[in-house]
Amino acid sequence: MKLSDILAGDRVTVSCELFPPKTGAALEKVEDVLRDTAALGPDFISVTYGAGGSTSKRTLELASRLQDVYHVPALAHLTCVSSTREEVAAQAARLQAAGLENILALRGDVPQDASFPSPAQFRYASELVSYLRGLPGGGDLCIGGACYPEGHVECPHFSADLDNLKRKVDAGLDFLTTQMFFDNDVLYRFLFRALSRGIDVPIVAGIMPVTNVKQIRRSCELSGSVMPPRLQGIADRFGDDPAAMRQAGIAYATEQILDLIAHGVTHIHIYTMNKPDVAARIMDNLSAVIRPHG
Repeated sequence: MKLSDILAGDRVTVSCELFPPKTGAALEKVEDVLRDTAALGPDFISVTYGAGGSTSKRTLELASRLQDVYHVPALAHLTCVSSTREEVAAQAARLQAAGLENILALRGDVPQDASFPSPAQFRYASELVSYLRGLPGGGDLCIGGACYPEGHVECPHFSADLDNLKRKVDAGLDFLTTQMFFDNDVLYRFLFRALSRGIDVPIVAGIMPVTNVKQIRRSCELSGSVMPPRLQGIADRFGDDPAAMRQAGIAYATEQILDLIAHGVTHIHIYTMNKPDVAARIMDNLSAVIRPHG
């Protein structure tokens, strides 16, 4: 099923994300993660794509298994920054051959290489979106992209970032998913500004439960996301107590999602970090809100 159909209308949707492990013991547990995440009944599950396509084969395998075995719509990530056009075309063809019609088109992290970009590489995600649309069968794909409520870390001006986002949407995106944010007012301002620029595709709000303070602070450094004082206080108080931090992080994410839904943001994406138990607690806390009866 295409996500553009799932995201149409005002029905509350909740999706999750998982990432393919590269090596080691995590590989043995990946089936448990798939099964337990699918058991939550999310509207779809996204599967990430490692730097430079390092997990592209596993992205395809896990996304296919989600759909074929667990009957959950899958969103396969596809990054382009370290790939040639031929490599992207080949991966897109493999995804389509496997029955995967939903792609999250991302630039990815720019390599520290003086030769980047070569004429065969992509510089921006908007170029990837246009290229995918022009491939055989590209018009039948459902293509999503990323957006940044606090502005892209590499773009010094928020207005220019919105111009870039509009260019990417006009290239053929069906929906957007936000980078993690921890202050809902940041998202509300972003949605207003985006709409004023004519960006009117569905926007899925990305929520990251803070259960590991060291990990989340590193992510914030890389992404430019800001922890508001309230969350910073929680992290300072409970960060050295894993059980307490997990409980506090789940409570914070639950309140954040509740506020979003109350204010009309109906599409929620939980960055689970391969921890379906965390997503399960959040969804259980909001069960009647997410899946109202009658």
